[in-house]
Amino acid sequence: MKTLKQLLAEKQGPLAVVAPDDSVFHALTVMAEHNVGAVMVMAGEQLAGIFSERDYARKVILLGKSSKETLVREIMSSRVAYVSIDTPLDRCMALMTEKRFRHLPVLDQDSQVAGIISIGDLVKETICNQEFLIAELERYIAS
Repeated sequence: MKTLKQLLAEKQGPLAVVAPDDSVFHALTVMAEHNVGAVMVMAGEQLAGIFSERDYARKVILLGKSSKETLVREIMSSRVAYVSIDTPLDRCMALMTEKRFRHLPVLDQDSQVAGIISIGDLVKETICNQEFLIAELERYIAS
């Protein structure tokens, strides 16, 4: 089974980030460019929050706000759960399931952002592990 560090290393492309003073429209543009459902909100090198499609739907659209006039800081989730780079993948999945969110920032040993994982990343890895285990069991039974 892969480690969280290995899983992050396999992810392609630069990290999708925005600043607290960016417009929601800009954040949505960044999300579309990176084909992701959430971006980390960074104040310099520090994680200030996370902005997701859910934040947009619930705090902009449903409240009749304008995405071009609303700042990310006004609607981002600022109380962000995160994990360290050495957290086991099953613990990440349990945390995401328990807290009911789909994106989880990962911090390195120096408390700097190392990346972000999604529930989709974890499900994909779980399926790969199960397929490998099934193949090994079939090979064992056949021999």
